[in-house]
Amino acid sequence: MTPEAVRLASQVFAYHQLPHQPAPADAMLVLGTNDLRVATHAAALYHQGLAPLVVPTGGIAHQSDLLATHWDRPEADVFAEHLREAGVPPAAILAEREATNTAENIRFCRRLLSGRPLARILIVTKPFMQRRAYAAHAVEWPEMPATMATWPATFTSYCTEPGLEPAKVANIILGDLQRLWVYARRGWTAPQRIPPDVLAAFHRLVELGYNQHLLPGDRHP
Repeated sequence: MTPEAVRLASQVFAYHQLPHQPAPADAMLVLGTNDLRVATHAAALYHQGLAPLVVPTGGIAHQSDLLATHWDRPEADVFAEHLREAGVPPAAILAEREATNTAENIRFCRRLLSGRPLARILIVTKPFMQRRAYAAHAVEWPEMPATMATWPATFTSYCTEPGLEPAKVANIILGDLQRLWVYARRGWTAPQRIPPDVLAAFHRLVELGYNQHLLPGDRHP
C-alpha cells in the first residue's frame, strides 16, 4: 500500500472503533471471526474478572470471501477451544454455533441466554468491528446494556498477523463502513454519523481499487 492509502485506511480504521471501557458484566459475547486474537483478548478479560460466562458465537460462514476462515467447524467451537487453551474453564463457556452474521451473533446469543438473570453484557470483537456490532446490538437487543471490548490497535499494528495483510484489511474495513449506512437503511443496525473526512477517505480508497468487500451500488450514505 502507498503512504496515502495507509493514511486513509488508518482514518477509516480509527472511526470503526469506540471509546468504551470494558465494564463488569454477567456474560461476555465473543463474536466469531477469522482473527483468533479476539478469543485471546476475551480470555484475558475473563481472567480479569469482567464476566463469569463467556459466549463464543459463530457458525460456519464466510468460506469464499475476504473473511474466510477455511475452518471446517463453527467459529464458536474454534474460539471455545482457544479459550480453554487460554485457561478459561469449560464450565464458563457456552457456545452459540449457528450465527452467520453480526446481527445473528447478537440475536442468537439473546435467545441462548434467555431466562438468565442478566443486567449487562460485554461484547468482544476485533477493533474495527466495534461500531457495527454496537449498531447491530442497538436493534437486536436494545434493552440490554452493553459495552464493547477489544485490544488497542491502529491500522498498521493490527495488520501483523498472517492472512491479515494491510491491503486485505483495507478492503474489509471499507466494506464494513459501507454496510453501516446500507444496513441502517434496511433497519438491521442503528444509524451512524459518518464524518466527512471518513467518507472522503472511503471514496478515495475506492478510487485506488480497494473495492473487493463492497456491496453493489449504494456508495453514499
